[in-house]
Amino acid sequence: MSLDRPLIITAGEPAGIGPELCLALARERVLCDFIVVSDPDLLRSRASMMGIDVTITEIDAGDAATTRANKGNLLVIATRFPEPPECGQPSPANAQTLLDGLRLAVDGCVDGRFSGLVTAPLQKSTINDAGITFTGHTEFLAELTDTRLPVMLLVAGDLRVALASTHLPLRDVPDYLTQERLHDVLQVLFADLQSKFGIDAPEIVVCGLNPHAGEGGHLGSEDTEIIAPVVQEFAARGHKIRGPLAADTAFTPAAGHKDAVLAMFHDQGLPVLKYAGFGHAVNVTLGLPIVRTSVDHGTALDIAGSGRADTGSLIQAVRLAAELASR
Repeated sequence: MSLDRPLIITAGEPAGIGPELCLALARERVLCDFIVVSDPDLLRSRASMMGIDVTITEIDAGDAATTRANKGNLLVIATRFPEPPECGQPSPANAQTLLDGLRLAVDGCVDGRFSGLVTAPLQKSTINDAGITFTGHTEFLAELTDTRLPVMLLVAGDLRVALASTHLPLRDVPDYLTQERLHDVLQVLFADLQSKFGIDAPEIVVCGLNPHAGEGGHLGSEDTEIIAPVVQEFAARGHKIRGPLAADTAFTPAAGHKDAVLAMFHDQGLPVLKYAGFGHAVNVTLGLPIVRTSVDHGTALDIAGSGRADTGSLIQAVRLAAELASR
């Protein structure tokens, strides 16, 4: 796919599989122009260790918009780690450098040097161990771009699952889900399905919070008092929306969902999507002023450097980012 500006890819936790996924991506048929943010010495070391024949070419961030990638040549904007990374052994000493690289990539998207951002996974606990408050890519990107409400969307083929809440303890979810917040999440979801995915009149199914969507109030009041009024409001405005539906049937063909399902919390929606497409699913952050996609898996510290990492999700993340950016 041809883009007028390259995508920017952050290689993620250096002790995990992110760097080798980027190396493997350089050997694929070039999907579109892309540049990686990472430590070139780490990439050369990992390539040598794994027998990957890739040329690492360092470029300046200011030259990125006019640089073109070729198969077998990985273009890299250098962010050098203070402590040499070891496979499976993440170091808090490298945490700030990781976040600095992510900030560089986001700034480049905001100022128009890159078409979009693709992220390999980070090890959140290691960043927290460095004394840095970090709850995840989604929240950090929102902070960098002054986005009030980012929305996490996972995509696996035709299945799209958005989350009304993301990285929260389960006991905090009911208090977090206010009518105002659900209204704002749905606004973002409808808008980005139209503008970024090109769906003229999106149809959304909304999950209930409680079993059986509250069983008429007998299993909790949130479904009738918080979720249902918001769904009714959007329906009255002419949007195609249904719910709250019992989450145990909302994903079935009988529910007839078409364009997206809105789950109330992280582990309500994502197990279904990952079962349907793990290894080939893509995480998309909606509501941002930039395109951002990511893989559907973690850092996989236990297999880093083994050659067993699957590039499928990263390839799909690059393809989807290019598709969204082209719009």
